[in-house]
Amino acid sequence: MPLIVVTTSPRVAPGLLSRRAWQVLEEGPVLTQAAGHPLLPYLAEAGITVEVVTADPAALVRRAQAETVVWLEADEALMRSVGHAALALDEPPLIEVVPGSYDLPGARLLDLVSVMDRLRTGCPWDAKQTHESLVPYLLEEAYEVLETIEEGDRAALREELGDLLLQVVFHARVARDRPDAEGGFDIDDVADAIVAKLVRRHPHVFADVRVEGAEEVSDNWEVIKAAERAAKNAGDAGSVLDGVPMGQPALSLAAQLLRRAERAGAPADLDDSAGDDLGARLFALVRQAQAAGLDPEAELRAAARAYRDRVRAWETRDEGRRTDG
Repeated sequence: MPLIVVTTSPRVAPGLLSRRAWQVLEEGPVLTQAAGHPLLPYLAEAGITVEVVTADPAALVRRAQAETVVWLEADEALMRSVGHAALALDEPPLIEVVPGSYDLPGARLLDLVSVMDRLRTGCPWDAKQTHESLVPYLLEEAYEVLETIEEGDRAALREELGDLLLQVVFHARVARDRPDAEGGFDIDDVADAIVAKLVRRHPHVFADVRVEGAEEVSDNWEVIKAAERAAKNAGDAGSVLDGVPMGQPALSLAAQLLRRAERAGAPADLDDSAGDDLGARLFALVRQAQAAGLDPEAELRAAARAYRDRVRAWETRDEGRRTDG
């Protein structure tokens, strides 16, 4: 006789089980050690009795030798103990694992939200943070993500993206503590806003608009953004530069201003980069990078990294000379 272990995801609503799981739950006595398992009310509603017992792996596999036993939920340690107990028998029962429900893509984000809730209420440091106090960490994590991409460190990228994601969840949790009248919102509001924006700006994916290539997608994007600005400003289309963060690094700022202005058809001589002062010359270099399809910020960072490597090599050689002498 088999021992059938039915597993479920805590991130899926209880009662939503696979057909195979419902079938095996009716095949034999159902046992569990979790008296508060969220599935129990749904099984009771379906007429399935569940016996709450202390987990005894040896007793469990011996019982499965005589009859079909269904065990609801099991952690890794219990499953390992059940396996050892079965191997100790001359005629071990068949052990089958039946997934009752699976995690959907993104399910672990629910765990992150839950952990952040615990931190916000249980950790004094997390509890006192504000949007303003978290700004340095947001910038630091963003730059650390950038560094892993520039260095090609894909293993580190996964970790750094997690650190950056935490900042988004943290800010949303801080906002949740504010009353609605003071602009309070939560992580679902954040997700809802970006989902709505992505759907709205991709009518060629989510509606019946047809495009021939990436350039046409970009053109449509600008038209949609202009309509959004007009809707936000009571019919006034505003400036094409609205929304450009002026606090970003200067090279990135100049590049973004140029991109926005050029898309709007602004004449090239507006930048006044023909002057002799350093700022004007730097701005002219940014325009030159733009014309070549290069990111001036990334180019300067690459040059800085190369210089760093040369300095380190010089330090190593110099240290070697001092050691030899």
